[in-house]
Amino acid sequence: MPELLLEILSEEIPARMQARAADDLKRLVTEGLKAAGLEFSSADAYVTPRRLALVIDGLPEKQPDVSEEKRGPNVNAPEQAINGFKGSLPEGAVIEERETPKGVFLFAQVDTKGAATADVLIAVISKAMANLAWPKSMRWAAYTERWVRPVHSLICLFDGNVVPAQLGAISATRATLGHRFLSSGLITVTDFADYKSKLLKAKVILDPAERRAKIEADAKALCAAEGLSLKDDPGLLDEVTGLVEWPVVYMGQIDDDYMDLPDEVLSTSMRSHQKYFSTLGKGGKLANRFIVVANTTTKDKGAQVVAGNERVLRARLSDAKFFWDQDRATKLETRVEALNDRVFHAKLGNLFEKVARVEALAAEIAQYVDGADAKVVKRAARLAKADLSTGMVGEFPELQGIMGRYYALNDGEDAAVADAVAEHYAPQGPNDTCPTAPVSVCVALADKIDTLVGFFAIDEKPTGSKDPYALRRAALGVIRLVLENGLRLPLLDVFKNAHGLLQKGDEPSVDLMAFFADRLKVHLREQGVRHDLIDAVMALGGEDDLFRLMDKVDALAGFLNTDDGANLLTAYKRAANILRIEEKKDGKAYAGESSILAAVEQEEHDLINAISSRGPIILNAIRDEQFQSAMARMAEFRAPVDAYFEKVTVNADDPAVRENRLKTLAHVRRTMDQIADFSKIEGGKA
Repeated sequence: MPELLLEILSEEIPARMQARAADDLKRLVTEGLKAAGLEFSSADAYVTPRRLALVIDGLPEKQPDVSEEKRGPNVNAPEQAINGFKGSLPEGAVIEERETPKGVFLFAQVDTKGAATADVLIAVISKAMANLAWPKSMRWAAYTERWVRPVHSLICLFDGNVVPAQLGAISATRATLGHRFLSSGLITVTDFADYKSKLLKAKVILDPAERRAKIEADAKALCAAEGLSLKDDPGLLDEVTGLVEWPVVYMGQIDDDYMDLPDEVLSTSMRSHQKYFSTLGKGGKLANRFIVVANTTTKDKGAQVVAGNERVLRARLSDAKFFWDQDRATKLETRVEALNDRVFHAKLGNLFEKVARVEALAAEIAQYVDGADAKVVKRAARLAKADLSTGMVGEFPELQGIMGRYYALNDGEDAAVADAVAEHYAPQGPNDTCPTAPVSVCVALADKIDTLVGFFAIDEKPTGSKDPYALRRAALGVIRLVLENGLRLPLLDVFKNAHGLLQKGDEPSVDLMAFFADRLKVHLREQGVRHDLIDAVMALGGEDDLFRLMDKVDALAGFLNTDDGANLLTAYKRAANILRIEEKKDGKAYAGESSILAAVEQEEHDLINAISSRGPIILNAIRDEQFQSAMARMAEFRAPVDAYFEKVTVNADDPAVRENRLKTLAHVRRTMDQIADFSKIEGGKA
């Protein structure tokens, strides 16, 4: 079946935009084809630094014919209505009168011939290209159309024939260009196989997966020849893949003068600025070799390419070595005062003031973290931000904390202090390593909580998709630090104390706790925990111990996964519904204790007895934080509750009996609500 080939050739597309652009182009075109009734067997998108390409196979030559029946007005309708219906029909439509339950109506059979696919494609492709959204786009020359970079040509072929599509003033042809340096002249193509083959001859590897695999394989081969290994860096590999159409891998050498620099400095200098891959020697130590990927071949087999990159790296590392030597000449402690000159936020003061707050807050948090020495914690918090005033961090901001650790150790600081300086920014995402060392945990928590309390106090909260101060990430960091380290941290108290240190804005503890509840639900949902169980536990109010909250949620989930739990939840909701209706009708709440003496039926006697005997046991178990035990006792309600609803009529004729039975249901609800608000639970088994 016919094939569609589309290529948009432009100036270099930024690597970070390529994958999404290819996916978006494929999505927009395929959605347009489906909307037009055109099915296909496969669709594949490709991208290089200079081109977006799409091939769709198995398209029909035309749209399917469509036959539909249209109902018109009643035969006795005004002439104007009848004529309007007839006028809306295409020529040749067959009209008939047909009896229906509502009278005689006009019906018409309308047969529409499918349009040629080539004609449909023009509109589909034009719309897709117009709707492809780039993070940044531009106009060029005299064109009004926008694209990520100036467009040079457009290929649009269907079944080997040019489809007269256009991107602005650029008309589709069957011609493109190969590699910018390694080929010359136009390439004319007939189909995708011909296109891909001719591009390869013109030194363009179309498929990014093939380019990526080649870079990785060639780099590993060069390393192996030197007895080295390639440092794993999938992010850099993806980025470099997007920079080259014809990847050629070379190995360069780092001058021995720079090998005493910290590994992080070496790899950051190479990676962030030059896009070089690091290599590893025995024991995983950074080796004095690097991998560079060029987009061309040379007659000297890359000698000049390597020499040029070595020269650039030498200059970069020379600066790094200067900063390294200069920074170590000044003790980290003496740099803390310099933070007075660095604004944290206009409404929240400078970094020196933040450090003072974090220092006090971290010392307070230390009492909740086993093994944390408050004196050591305060020292770590004091030095945590000091490296921000160093030359190295000024040059390489991504090394903040990391360089602080090196400088702290150089100054003879305690290893726990140095580690906390490096780790206090973590975790910075769901996949980032979470600190476990007691001192690091205290400082990391204090830093994040101070930030959260501060921005909430001045009403700079995240809204919608906007979160300029990364507060969602900070909250997730706190959640992970607490849960993964098993901390019993009273968050509301800590929030209030943090605000007391800040002394600005409104006290945000309640709003902040609600924010944490939302982030916790997001975090746990990714782990398969139901959000309604979080809501059920949080609905009781006052729960700010995340570790205890999770114990409750786990116990609740386990309870609901049993038949007794699922059935008791159903009974609870039945009881709650009856109470809601009757309390509204009667204008009062049935909050008092039911009387076993007023029980008429044996089943209500049994239920009252079960609640009265087990209720205090459940309460004591909850107070002792034995939530599994509390749930086990609660499961014992199932049999008497089931029997109660089967045999007992709640709305009895006798007012006294009715009231006692409603109080019994209220007692059931009240007892179960001691651990969670079961009305918040959406279904049965968790």
